[in-house]
Formats: sequence, C-alpha cells, structure tokens
Amino acid sequence: MAATAEAGRRKRAAVVVLGDIGRSPRMQYHSLSLANQAGMEVDIVANGGSDPHLLLRENPSIHIHEMKTVQLTGISKISGALTLVLKAAIQLILLIWFLCFKIPRPDVFIVQNPPSVPTLAAVKLASWLRGAKFIVDWHNFGYTLLGLSHGRSHIVVKIYYWFERHFGKMADGAFCVTKAMKHELAQNWGINATVLYDQSPEFFHPTSLEEKHELFSRLGNSICSAMGNADCISVEKEVEDRNATVFTSTVDGEIFLKPNRPALVVSSTSWTPDEDFSILLEAALMYDRRVAATLGEEDSINEGQLWIDIKNGKQFIYPRLLFIITGKGPDRKKYEEQIKRLKLRRVAFRTTWLSSEDYPFLLGSADLGVSLHTSSSGLDLPMKVVDMFGCGLPVCAASFSCIEELVKINRNGLLFSTSSELADELMMLFKGFPEECDVLKSLKAGALNTGSSSKWSTEWETYALPLVNQVIG
Repeated sequence: MAATAEAGRRKRAAVVVLGDIGRSPRMQYHSLSLANQAGMEVDIVANGGSDPHLLLRENPSIHIHEMKTVQLTGISKISGALTLVLKAAIQLILLIWFLCFKIPRPDVFIVQNPPSVPTLAAVKLASWLRGAKFIVDWHNFGYTLLGLSHGRSHIVVKIYYWFERHFGKMADGAFCVTKAMKHELAQNWGINATVLYDQSPEFFHPTSLEEKHELFSRLGNSICSAMGNADCISVEKEVEDRNATVFTSTVDGEIFLKPNRPALVVSSTSWTPDEDFSILLEAALMYDRRVAATLGEEDSINEGQLWIDIKNGKQFIYPRLLFIITGKGPDRKKYEEQIKRLKLRRVAFRTTWLSSEDYPFLLGSADLGVSLHTSSSGLDLPMKVVDMFGCGLPVCAASFSCIEELVKINRNGLLFSTSSELADELMMLFKGFPEECDVLKSLKAGALNTGSSSKWSTEWETYALPLVNQVIG
C-alpha cells in the first residue's frame, strides 16, 4: 500500500539558493521549468530581499520558503576571519533546519553554486538524511570570487577550494554554464557536468512602441531627475506635454519615437569587484569630449542653451547618451558619488532597481547594452547579455577568455578591453543616430536572431530534463 502511494505521489524538487532569489534569475527559471515542464512540486529555499518574477509568485506548484539573511556587522569590525566562520556556522544551521524539517521531502535538491560554503555540505547532508538526490548548478567557482578580495594564495581561499571541490564531487549530477567550465570540471575536479547554457525565457522579447511609451511614462520622474547638477536629460523635465516622454510623443493617439531622442544604453551590474564600473565612466567621459571636439565646440559653450536647443528639436550627428544602470550591490554608492562629480555635456547617468516585470521592457526599449562582467574564473558567462539578446539588444561586452561562446563579434555585439576601445565603439555605433547608424542596426538584427533562435524552455527540456529524470529515476 505504501509503495502504491509513493508511486502515485507527484515528484518534488527543492531549489536551494543561499542568496536573494529575486536576484537569481537562472534558479527562478529552473523552478518554473521544474513545475511547468517536469510537472513537479517545487520548494524554493532562499534568502529574501527582492521579489521574484510574478510567474513564480502566482504558480500554485511553486512554494517559496524565505530564510533570514545572516548579518554580523558588529563582529566584522573586530575580525573578518571570525565573521566568516560564525556566519557560515549560522547559515549551516539555518539551511539544515529548512532542508530537513521545514519543507516536504523532495526527490531531488538543485543547488546554486557559488556560494559553496556552507551550502554544498548542508545540501549533501540533507539529501543523505532524506533519501533524496543532489544536483549542483555550477554558475562559477566560489573560491575564485573569494580570491578577488583575499588573493588566490590565501589560506582561507585554499580551504574554500578544498571544500567546494570535495562536496561538489559528492553530487549525483551537475549542470554548468559553458563548455570551458565543463572541461575544467572534468579535467581538474573529476566532475561530469551537462552544459546548460543560459537562455532568456519567453517574457524577454523586443518591446512594442506602446510598451516603450508606457514604460517611459512610468519612469518619467526618475529618468528626468539628475543625479547631481542639471544635465542634458533633466532639461526635459520642463516639458509640460503629458503625452510626451524623453523618448516618445503621441499625436492624435498615435505614438512616435522622437527623432532627437537620446540613445538609451543599459547596463545591469551587481556592483562587485568582478565588474570594473570605472571603465564605463571613463568611456562616457571620452565620448563626451570626443563629440565636442568633432563638432568644434568651445569649452565655454553655454550648455543650458545647448540643451534647450536639443530639446526643441535641434539634431547633431552624434546623439546624447542616457545610461540607465540597474542593479544592487556593495559598490553602488561609491560609483554614484563619482558620477555626480562628472561634468558631462551630452551624457547622463541614472541608477535604478526595476521589478522583474519591468526589466525586460527596459532592455527591449534600449539601443545598446553594455556588459562589464569579466568573470573571476574566466569560465562563466554574463546572464545579462543573454537577456539583452532575448530582447533583440546588441551588446558591447568586456573581453575575457570564454565570452566569444556568447558574443559573436560584428554579428550580435562587440568586445572591448579598455575604456578607450569602448568609447571608440560608442562613437562608431551612434554616429548618425537614430536613422543613419547601419552598423548598430546590423548588430541589432544579429542580436534578435540570437535571442529568437533558442529560449530557456527549449534548452531546459533538451539538456536539463533528461538529467533530472535520470538522477531521480
């Protein structure tokens, strides 16, 4: 009788993230696929912070169990090493409590790595105690991230490496994000991983004119409010036409893109050391200076009058650039202060955090994406670029060892290694914007083709589902 009940029971998966689930899109997509494509009940065990996508929150088969984030600010001022040990110990207890007692018994645990400590040990213990299987999804190597702040030769980093390798090898299955990572895991870790490339889900797609207008209408105040002194975008605040935004206008109910609109450049960042944001600031400054020099403008030009002329319809061969930077992270305030001190004539910055529902609309409304991700291991790929391609947005990406698995030069994007190279690319791509910028249009078509050629659900069904079924079965 018990065997019959067990056979008829719906399979169950536990998705484990020692971090903010709202900022872990790949694990959100795993959860949706496990529920919708594998027909499983899904328990997500993660920290809170940001709301996950509405599709998760409304799915009756997905249950979110929120752990408290461990913060030891007082002790960290006394001893960094003691803080790491205490924090890991508290997190281990929390994870074991949730994985062994708070959630129903799963058939399989799928855990995000990194972080590795104490996640991999906690999930291995829980899988043993509850008679479940255990799959690691390798996004990167945790010890390389720790090495950014401590150096690869530090004893703490060496212990972390041993821990990550030891418990990683105990898993019943593994996913990873690149062929280069699969090779590293096989050759040096003894782990056979299935490559599951990041792909954007269906809700990342090019944005219609109506969706652009609605988005910019909602974001109007934040777009028009300068971060410091007035800039080339904040002057638009004086526009009294409620039917117009910085980018769009309506005439007799029909929406148009303004011919003198700024070019919209979007970058998503976690504001961490593996993304050197100063490269983007320097490139923006170079673009600003080079455009002024090309147009023969004097340093003493009346910027206020120039901005009013542009607002009133005057066009130049090079457009204004509006950089919207999305994301949360430790270095955000530091860079915001640097932005406020910049003196820019044709460039403006805005930093924001968008909901999971609005973020795809922003990408689909932009003209160019920028990725500063360089990877602590050199073996992972920036998911933000995948999302940009899903929305038909071409990308300028920082160059590193395996980025060309994703960004195809002169097809869907360009690569840069220095701020000067990025500034050159901005000058080249936006010359003649919005109509006479053929290279940008060509890259946009290539990005759209990349994004539409494969979606997450197809990739997951082809590569992930067979491994999940094999591990459980």
